[in-house]
Amino acid sequence: MATYKIYGGKENKNALKALITAEYVGVKIEVLPFERGVTSKTPEFTKLNPIQKVPVLVTPEGGVFESNAIARHVARTKDMLLGSTLYEKAQVDQWCDFAATEIDANMARYVYPKLGMTWLATAPNVEEFALNGLKRALGALNSYLASQTYVVGNTITVADIVIACNLLLGVKTVIDKTIMSEFPHVERYFWTLVNQPEFLKVMGGEVSYGQAMKEIQAMQAAAAKQAAEAAKPKEAPAPAAAAPAPAGGDDEEEVVTKKPKNPLDLLPPSPMVMDNWKRLYSNTKAKDFAEVAIKGFWEMYDPKGYSLWFCDYKYNEENTVSYVTLNKVGGFLQRMDFIRKYGFGKMCILGENPPFKIKGVWLFRGTEIPQMVKDECYDMELYEWTKVDISDEAQKATVSAYFEEPDVINGEKLLEAKCFK
Repeated sequence: MATYKIYGGKENKNALKALITAEYVGVKIEVLPFERGVTSKTPEFTKLNPIQKVPVLVTPEGGVFESNAIARHVARTKDMLLGSTLYEKAQVDQWCDFAATEIDANMARYVYPKLGMTWLATAPNVEEFALNGLKRALGALNSYLASQTYVVGNTITVADIVIACNLLLGVKTVIDKTIMSEFPHVERYFWTLVNQPEFLKVMGGEVSYGQAMKEIQAMQAAAAKQAAEAAKPKEAPAPAAAAPAPAGGDDEEEVVTKKPKNPLDLLPPSPMVMDNWKRLYSNTKAKDFAEVAIKGFWEMYDPKGYSLWFCDYKYNEENTVSYVTLNKVGGFLQRMDFIRKYGFGKMCILGENPPFKIKGVWLFRGTEIPQMVKDECYDMELYEWTKVDISDEAQKATVSAYFEEPDVINGEKLLEAKCFK
């Protein structure tokens, strides 16, 4: 097996394309140290890439530059991720080119000026034109993904990796949920990809909207403060500081540092305690589940302090591969972790043959779905939510079935169930 090295680390979204591809195909790539403006000017680096940019893949035969070419080269070492037919191989190339010319080019012109790289804004209204171009590209991709899980075939290819990486910088900085929610299929597609184990391993953790922007703004603020301090005339020494206030006397500090309460903690007390239900669910043996756990749940359920909600995935026609469908549900539950104290959920994948259906039931503190869940978890928009009417015995029976996991639920075979508790 050839040994590969790469200039351009995990902070470089173009280098990520090769590193994630390598994770999928089982190829090891060593990340070489790189100092911008220093390493790139050396004769050795210039020989690898005459234009002196990263990423550059170092192979036994020589250098390979341009990130999409690097990713495809890595994939070819195992003949994976490139499509199984001539037509699919052409589609992979097509979507890689689309990602470069329609997504990445417009993304750069829109994002970089907002990060302070104003030399890229070479014409009036360049950001507006770039955003319009980006939305046009995302609109086209969104229409295509309405009937596709991935852009080529039923499994991840290099094209998906390239598209996700080209979207990554924008999502981590200035492309917020307001923009992405205009393209729900792209939004679902992006989060499905970046939450795959191979992506997470290379990126070092989960992605979230605006996560890099906070670091960038902090760096910019620190640089501005340093420049302002340097420009200040030297002042006379400050007078000695006043004696510290007596302990407990700084009310302002107390107000500033006090952690605000979660709105769900301010709800009227309920006789039902979420942790009691979770313990009952976890500790009841399967043979006793109906008589002990299900019966116990309905005895403790308080409709004035809690609410039950059915969820039904809106795009079940996409669920043609079982493990991909399971990954969707797993990603959803991971992103709901922040509500664990106030929620319990049971998600079921139903159907003997594809397309599989994703359905479930959720128990939330409060009589409505908490606003924080709607605001923080984009997956909520991918499901139809219906409040359970507990006066309807059929609906209560469905809730009980989701909790108990029988082989068949409402006439549909249960393929898999996942619990959030």
